[in-house]
Amino acid sequence: MEIRQLKAFLAIAEAKTFTAGARRVNVTQAAISMQIRQLEEEVGLQLFTRTPRRVILTEAGEYLLERARKILREHDSALAEIAEVAGAEYGRLRIGTASGTFAMHQLPGIMQGLKEKFPNSELTVSSGTSDRLVDKMMHGEIDTAFVSLPVDNANITTESIFSDEIVAIAHPDHPLAKEKFISAAALASEKLILGERGGNTRRMIDEFFAAANVKPNITMELSRQEAINLMVEANLGVGMAGAKSVAREIRDGKLISWLIEGAEIKWELGLARLRGGHFSPIGKEFARLCKESFVEREKELRAKR
Repeated sequence: MEIRQLKAFLAIAEAKTFTAGARRVNVTQAAISMQIRQLEEEVGLQLFTRTPRRVILTEAGEYLLERARKILREHDSALAEIAEVAGAEYGRLRIGTASGTFAMHQLPGIMQGLKEKFPNSELTVSSGTSDRLVDKMMHGEIDTAFVSLPVDNANITTESIFSDEIVAIAHPDHPLAKEKFISAAALASEKLILGERGGNTRRMIDEFFAAANVKPNITMELSRQEAINLMVEANLGVGMAGAKSVAREIRDGKLISWLIEGAEIKWELGLARLRGGHFSPIGKEFARLCKESFVEREKELRAKR
């Protein structure tokens, strides 16, 4: 088996068609078909069942799939380790982030710091839900990611770098603005503006309402916390946010917050990477810069209160 054949096999298995798979590995459809034919001849079994619309893995293909992913991860790790010999200024780091706030306010400075130490490095950033980013790590598409904790995957190792208590937020003109607490029932009856499904925070919020045996009145589901905050500032509903993250808006009178009775919902951000994978110098420097950045972020947030 050749690495290019395994890459072609994995591309088709994930894209579900030979045409899309060929685009992923940047070859022609004829070339990728030949690579799969050679691979099938070597293993002595058919790996895909061809249908008019898509391809389906055979039993042999399913057995090969996880092995191929593992082999390619080891291949990438070996190349990364060898690349270190070229010098500390080189490196590749593919970063994922499930936090729009982090990507907007802290990541640019961290990337700048990385470029100063690794001037010839190759840096890429992608966003998505925590579940999606973990899946991309498992498929070798990214090296590290900021995700909501916990991560329920034994192949992923995480380190907590920031936590915040989730509170309910509303416009200062809300009839209950002077209250300190809000009950689950009262909160569920509001026009709720929540984050999109797929993240740990939204899952914990849904579990809280389910445990309280109330059905929340959700009117908006948005992908960015900043968008939720602005909708609430416009008096279009009630949202939920980290207490530290909205400290300035509350101090400036744009929002009010309530503690939620019976709820202990903590949003925790962690830095995740593949367990047992190669932890490159650029990856280690990235982790160091991130921890340093969040120490400064905590200081800033305390100063806003």
